[in-house]
Amino acid sequence: MAISIVQLGTLRQKNEGMRFGTVRRPPRGVRKTQYAKLNYYDVWLPNLSPSEELLKKKLVKEDGSGWETFAQRFSAELKQPDKSHLLEALAALSHITNFSIGCYCIDEKLCHRSILREELKKRGAQIK
Repeated sequence: MAISIVQLGTLRQKNEGMRFGTVRRPPRGVRKTQYAKLNYYDVWLPNLSPSEELLKKKLVKEDGSGWETFAQRFSAELKQPDKSHLLEALAALSHITNFSIGCYCIDEKLCHRSILREELKKRGAQIK
């Protein structure tokens, strides 16, 4: 059993399980009833996305500069009790079932899901 870290909207892998969308906004132009069918997500978890305030700062540039600052600030947000407890729950669930979490970004290296990966690892999650 483990967590897969995925790009939302991509084909699901065998035994991936339920997909959680850790994004601030639902996909544009897609009906809510189509989110799962189009491989976005089954359940929306906006609590594990960067805050609106952090996203508005547009810290990360196209060349990747600013990533360290963004990563530090998002990691600090994940220390808030509601987010931390949710990460703990997902880490525990990873030992009994398969599921995935994801975001729309193409490059995981410059996406908050890379930070989620590390935070889940710190909490003992099983990650594919």
